[in-house]
Amino acid sequence: MDFDMKMGKREMLIKAFFEEGAILFGRFVLTSGKESDYYINVKKLITNPKALKLIAELIARRMEEAGVEFDRVAGPELGAVPIATALALETRKPLVIVRKKPKGHGTGSQIEGEIKPGERVLLVEDVTTTGGSVLRAVGVIESLRGKIAAISVVVDREEGAERAIMERGYPFVPLIKVSELLTLNQ
Repeated sequence: MDFDMKMGKREMLIKAFFEEGAILFGRFVLTSGKESDYYINVKKLITNPKALKLIAELIARRMEEAGVEFDRVAGPELGAVPIATALALETRKPLVIVRKKPKGHGTGSQIEGEIKPGERVLLVEDVTTTGGSVLRAVGVIESLRGKIAAISVVVDREEGAERAIMERGYPFVPLIKVSELLTLNQ
């Protein structure tokens, strides 16, 4: 992944999706259960350190521009964990990992890290379709009395997540909307 230094960081990220083969076309079943003729594989990007650093920088900048203040960074397992980790390093904020299910051993906790009551948590995700998985993570954070400062995703598939998240009253900040990626592919 080689970037043109004249290119903006957001444009670099869009270019990286194509260079890294992180957009696939065919028949796919998504986490939401929906079928799609394309698949956005952000995990392919986040295994590249340059792309992962770029994502963390972009999210940090977007939060700063939006005036979003937060005490912790959280990401649901699996795809968001590297993103949340990189963002925690970028912002020097503590990390929280939200499990899909409570641990079946030890403390039985559904998070790794800690959330103190009233702390503002920036929740990050790789891709959203309907918003179901990110809203499940919100439920876990709120059950621990954390407050959602904002939800940021690398790619919004524009299939209802934004509406579902905004209806619940959370700021929603996607880095890229899928329509931008698909337009560039034509």
